[in-house]
Amino acid sequence: MAHPSLYPCFLGPYGENDVLFEQVLVELLRDHVYWRRNFHPEDPPAIPTGAAQQPDYQAFAARMRRELHALSASLKRSVPFYSPRYIGHMASDLLLPGLLAWMTTLPYNPNNVAGDAAPVTLDMEISVGLQLARMLGYADDERRADCAFGCLTSGGTAANYQALRLALALKCYAPALREALAELGEDLTAPGLSDGLRRCNDWTLGNLDTAGVIALQQAWGARLAAAPQGERARLAAALQAQRIETLGSVEYFRRHPALASPWVVVPVTAHYSWPKAMKLLGLGTAQLKRVPEQRMRMDADALDALLEQAAARRQPVLTVVGVLGTTEFGTLDPIDRIVAARDRLAGAGLGFGVHVDAAWGGYLATLFRAPDGSLLPHATVREDFRYFPTRPVYDAFAALARTDSVTVDPHKLGYLPYGAGAFVCRDHRAMALLAEDADYVFERGEAADYRDTFRALGRYTLEGSKSGAAAAAAYVAHRVLPLDREHFGRIPRETVQAAERFNDALADFAAALADIAVVRVPFEPDSNLVCVAINPRGNRSLRAMNQFVGRLHDALRIDAHQPLQTKVFFGSITTLRPDALGPADTARVLAELELDPATLSATPRDEAGEDDRVVILRHTLMNPFLHDAENGIDYPERYLAHLAGLVRSLLAAAPTQAVA
Repeated sequence: MAHPSLYPCFLGPYGENDVLFEQVLVELLRDHVYWRRNFHPEDPPAIPTGAAQQPDYQAFAARMRRELHALSASLKRSVPFYSPRYIGHMASDLLLPGLLAWMTTLPYNPNNVAGDAAPVTLDMEISVGLQLARMLGYADDERRADCAFGCLTSGGTAANYQALRLALALKCYAPALREALAELGEDLTAPGLSDGLRRCNDWTLGNLDTAGVIALQQAWGARLAAAPQGERARLAAALQAQRIETLGSVEYFRRHPALASPWVVVPVTAHYSWPKAMKLLGLGTAQLKRVPEQRMRMDADALDALLEQAAARRQPVLTVVGVLGTTEFGTLDPIDRIVAARDRLAGAGLGFGVHVDAAWGGYLATLFRAPDGSLLPHATVREDFRYFPTRPVYDAFAALARTDSVTVDPHKLGYLPYGAGAFVCRDHRAMALLAEDADYVFERGEAADYRDTFRALGRYTLEGSKSGAAAAAAYVAHRVLPLDREHFGRIPRETVQAAERFNDALADFAAALADIAVVRVPFEPDSNLVCVAINPRGNRSLRAMNQFVGRLHDALRIDAHQPLQTKVFFGSITTLRPDALGPADTARVLAELELDPATLSATPRDEAGEDDRVVILRHTLMNPFLHDAENGIDYPERYLAHLAGLVRSLLAAAPTQAVA
């Protein structure tokens, strides 16, 4: 059952906390009005007190009410994410402190790109970045030279763009600096380089690690600081003229062929934002190298082989991306093995960054953190669970602190409104490579400290405008529920425990349907997503199974043409593709489901229809109220009973169609 401490955290499936929500919201709305009235109380009201009695005023108010009531009526057809009957996609109820903070901030309308447009919420966003950094194991002390940095984005996609953009800037900085020094007739030394910069070749400079590039930045910064004011601009312009951000990728790589066509290495289950990012940056999807999987997790041995091949061929690698919670399956890649490969190959001269796409699983890191930010022992984390975390899962979370950057989505397991993604990098000094100036937005002058640096936040982000409401929501939510095991961790603890119970219950579900269907969990869950494959007993055709699962999904998905109440539960589907599973797992899954491998088409889906992949049901168990002990209701248990009824009714109504 949900811990009592979680009862006031959400509006609730039944709207149980409506009084608390309304009271606080009205208090804060009134407070906003008082703020307006007391800004300069000597100013008279611009809208006459009798305006409300004017015909035009009343007509406008009537139209507005009519349209808003129409909107409210239309929204009743929305997906009931708040309900424990919804176990489909990655959405649930919203945290009250975050929701209230978001709504409270909207009338103030801060734009979190510059301090003079958002003096309050921009500072909150900087704090949110540090809160998330602490959760991930990065340094969060602003006084440290290597303190982390984080900012909010519209979602995980934009955060992944930011990660790739930074990786490219890091890869290309040192060769550009060498060219500028050659033009200036100067040289530079930095820690990690035995010779002067001008004596190093492109391959060496393009394979420096993040710390090496930052050391060069610092050395160059010291050179600029020592130069007279007039000379400083000439030196800076010489470097800027050589950078990829000025030349563009085509011209830059023409001048530096040893670094051309850099790979970005991802698992085959990587989010579709990665090919988007490759196109956006002009790198091309041909350079997106996909690593095979084992049980829907990146095959670390295959990754090692690919990277060894790159080192032998002197093929540049920009970054390796690990996924901490795939959107389809919730599985976790071996982040520890990825980091180890980076460190090992750096000694062989192949340097690259490690980015973690933890859009889904990022907030699960709260289960691994003590209130002081330290990593908890495996045994301590295991105390609350039956299976979670396995040793590989624990090692993946423990390795986050050694990665270069991470994507996290507060609007997923952070339970905040859309869109609130986040990008966090381990060392804030790297962000200087992304700085972009706009005279009319950002103030000039030297940054005095960490926060002063990032108050011109728009210099570093993709967005030129961004609402401060998201920052306020995340900041307040994290203050009310700090990002550690004892506080925020209570929420994911409930959801992972629910997933464990659900996974166990599937054994009884499979046994109860054994006479009419083959039920399998194709791979063990790593988090709070559980997938289930169902094939009618005696069916050998993959297409027939997929059509059957499709009809089950029809009974479980939203139907905009019918009242919501006609649906008892809401679920979702995903697919297992042979290119993602790999030959061994594909053969295993087909055998476990008693399907004929010959019915698996090698033709792409758009040509073959429904027989080139395995369609399965997907369940996201992120609602903290799935087990209602107060009323003796276990919603996942009821869901399985409902699903069993659907299976039996579909097979009874059209048995030949189900196995055609």
